Parts: sequence; C-alpha cells; structure tokens
Amino acid sequence: MSSTAQEVPGRVCPWCIADGSAARRFDAEFTDASELAGLPDDVVEEVCSRTPAFSAWQQGRWLAHCADAAAFLGPAGIEELRAHPEALEMIRSEYADPRRKEHLLQSFLEALHAQGNPTAYLFRCRACGAHLAYADGT
Repeated sequence: MSSTAQEVPGRVCPWCIADGSAARRFDAEFTDASELAGLPDDVVEEVCSRTPAFSAWQQGRWLAHCADAAAFLGPAGIEELRAHPEALEMIRSEYADPRRKEHLLQSFLEALHAQGNPTAYLFRCRACGAHLAYADGT
C-alpha cells in the first residue's frame, strides 16, 4: 500500500477500505494506478482507494481488460496457470526475448510457485472472463 501523506498505523478496517473512508482519512492509495491508465476515473478510484492491495514480491500491478479493472484471484504457480492457458501465455509473451533461449524461459515458468519465488498473480476479466497474469520475484 502506498501512502502519500502518512503511514497508515496498524490494520485498517475492511469496511473503511470498501467505503473509501480509509483512503480519505490517510490520504492513501492501496494500489498503484499506473497499470490502470486510460480506464474511467471511477474504475481507477475503486481499485486505488476502495480495494485492498495484495502482497507481491515487487510493486504490485493491477491488471485490466475490456476497459475495466480485472478481478484479482490470487497468487498462482505453474500448476494453477496450466488451468488458464491464456494467462500462462501472457506471462510467456511478457518474458519472451529472442536473445534468450527458450529452455530458460520454460525453466522460469516451471519455477513459478503460488507460495514461493517467483510467483504469478492471477486475474479474471469481469466482462469476458479471460484470465490474465503477470509474474515477479525477488
């Protein structure tokens, strides 16, 4: 969670996050808006000010699809991603590099673990149901 004015002390009530009062009280955003550029302001405000962030290895990214913020499903490893080939392909495409050998990319994908490092983060489009993902690690 990023805060522009002050650190948020302790835990924050989930109802206060949902109604936006926690964001207003602490002048805080719970998610970075950079991945949501181009979406309607009300969608960006809902994700950044009224939706709890998720813990990620690096700066968390909130994915979007069909002109809307996607629903965060949780951390995922290769086993979870195999059930959603379009999400796995999204990660493969992001990490593909013609200078890198394919077996190294495949090794990276096979190393993805929902409770480990590296980890993928799985989302579902709220409009069309497509699964999306990105991966990161330390």
